[in-house]
Amino acid sequence: MFLNKAIILFLVFFTSLVLALPEDAKQPIEIEAHSVFVDEIKGFNEFSGNAEVRQGSLLLLAELIQVQTNDEEVVTVIAKGSLQEPAKYSQDQENQDRFIEATATLITYDVNEGMIFLVGNAHLVQGFDSFSGETLDYDIDNDKVMVKGSEDGTERVKFKIVL
Repeated sequence: MFLNKAIILFLVFFTSLVLALPEDAKQPIEIEAHSVFVDEIKGFNEFSGNAEVRQGSLLLLAELIQVQTNDEEVVTVIAKGSLQEPAKYSQDQENQDRFIEATATLITYDVNEGMIFLVGNAHLVQGFDSFSGETLDYDIDNDKVMVKGSEDGTERVKFKIVL
């Protein structure tokens, strides 16, 4: 019984030894898309058509990306995909050959907090380990992953460790 609880706690609060590149947060945010809608008064920008956001090695891809700014600084980036074509996130890792890679129907990047929030069929590969669930929160700065299954219990958390 204790071992099961320990395994569950390990899975829920798993922290890897690899970190995203610290210099990424200091890089400018660059955005490309087929079209853009800008509301400067509200600080709202919407990029559509194979939208792409880059900040150093951090990359967000989606059909639609919304950017909220405040005082000329980017606050949040929201990438909207679908089950057929999910939004995608990737970022280089210090001391690793592999990128962190994630997909979900909705990905929110909180720039100030250094957090990535995945909602809807969330999946993240970190090194050789993978996580999936209904929602997934990834703390870029502290390299922590929190995964939750669906509230109705139909989708459970999945975690795979490759040794």
